[in-house]
Amino acid sequence: MGDVLAGFHAVWEFESDSVLIRYERGIRTPKLFQALGERRIPLAAVEGVTLAPGRRGTVVLRLRPRPGADPLMEAADGQLKEGSDPYRLVLPAERETLAEYYADELKGLLTESGPADRHLVAAPEAPRQFKAYDGKASFDGTSVQFRWSWTGASSTKWKAGDQSFTVAELSGVEWRSPEVFEGHLRLIRRSPGPAAPAQPDQDPAAVVFGLGYGPVHESLPFAAAVLAAVRTRGPVPAIPAPARRDPADIAERIRHLGELHQAGLVTDEEFSTKKAELLAEL
Repeated sequence: MGDVLAGFHAVWEFESDSVLIRYERGIRTPKLFQALGERRIPLAAVEGVTLAPGRRGTVVLRLRPRPGADPLMEAADGQLKEGSDPYRLVLPAERETLAEYYADELKGLLTESGPADRHLVAAPEAPRQFKAYDGKASFDGTSVQFRWSWTGASSTKWKAGDQSFTVAELSGVEWRSPEVFEGHLRLIRRSPGPAAPAQPDQDPAAVVFGLGYGPVHESLPFAAAVLAAVRTRGPVPAIPAPARRDPADIAERIRHLGELHQAGLVTDEEFSTKKAELLAEL
């Protein structure tokens, strides 16, 4: 086709085997769109096209991705608000005839339907990181790191210490939008073990969101990148030796550990063991 259709917040370029979506930048553009920047959607990842009236004199052209074809949508699990749906193109109502033409053209090119056996849309690239309410999450493409915040992490997480999970250890991710009550990102581990705590603030394999912590445009692409790596994982990567920690950071963590000890939240044995672990990182 090779044509371009510009709408609010995005431009779609139609090609013979894909749709290239370029998201605009600006204060009115959803932050998730700005974070995604540009996405190529293979037609093999799409099972339907719809055109429907929108709000305030607009029409909406939407692609319907196949289940499992896009790691971003798989991680979102239906939780995205309508305005943040990256598969919607909102156009002025006077362009309805043109939008209908492209919808019909696309429908004629679609040949696949049903769940995809692998991801067909590229995931957001690593490295990625974001600040959650109780810690900082980072992903370098091979492993996920959770570094707890002394102001937000529960005593359970402090006792467990900072966490590192290789992609090979994981079977999936659970993302709950920060725009709903008690949002979080939980890593699902592959090997059987003790049942994960029901509350993510007590689970060392999860970080919790809060007002201004773990926003959608940061945490969802992070979850999608991890999920895509899990689906395409290779051999277990070698774990590099940890870098030496900042002495000031270690001192601050020991100070907070002492506060937990004085408050009775950490036993004498736990305090001594954790203090020794922190000193060993110097």
